[in-house]
Amino acid sequence: MTAGIATPRPVRAPKTAELIAEQIRTNIVRGALKPGDTLPTEVELAKQFGVSRPTLREAFRILESESLIIVRRGSRGGIEVATPDPSVAAKDFGLLLQLSATTLADVHEARKVIEPAAARMLALEHTQRDIDDLNASVGALAVLVNAGVEDADFGEWIAAVYRFHDLLMERCGNKTLAIFSGMLREVISRHMSRAVTASDRPAEIETQFRKLVRALAKLVRLVEAGDAGEAERFWRTHMQAAAKNLLWGDLATETVLDLYA
Repeated sequence: MTAGIATPRPVRAPKTAELIAEQIRTNIVRGALKPGDTLPTEVELAKQFGVSRPTLREAFRILESESLIIVRRGSRGGIEVATPDPSVAAKDFGLLLQLSATTLADVHEARKVIEPAAARMLALEHTQRDIDDLNASVGALAVLVNAGVEDADFGEWIAAVYRFHDLLMERCGNKTLAIFSGMLREVISRHMSRAVTASDRPAEIETQFRKLVRALAKLVRLVEAGDAGEAERFWRTHMQAAAKNLLWGDLATETVLDLYA
């Protein structure tokens, strides 16, 4: 007896432009084409692939939408390989969180899993440059906070905080965690901005940021000492407290969609 295929669906053959884009993409991913490299001219590539220039341009549009190439037009134009932009993936990831009605509390829970683990990893293996850069990041935030809240640009304060978080994740030694954290960055920083601006108690904000400066400095000391277990425990405790400060009132049930609305 011959078995049938349940609910067969039409199979679409890839377009020629998609196949060309895949070949170029593979060369970029494997390092055969590096950021800053210039591709051959349209005429040369059309001959190499045996396609028309409109088809080739469609392939370029695909790669350009992925931020893998930059199309420069004009007499000095050309196709240049670009440095991959994490914000492209972050935008798609943020949209997925919105469509899934993900709450901000859920996002913070994810961060409470990955950041303490990153702190542990960095404590186990780090360089003096890692420590110097982390300390410099803490120092930059301290300068802003010590200037006081009068005429303060809280956007700068928040950006300084996330430079530290970015460093922690970038230097932990795990690229997957760093990329995942980077995709959450815009969501969390946007939420933090909303939480800060929603507060009508600037003195309390200053107090919280001063505590944060001390917490960041302590984490750096634990990392430098190589105390992986304590670094992980301390950072988990800190993030739990930070989440309570950020997820007060209506913000506790706010979704990522609400944040972007």
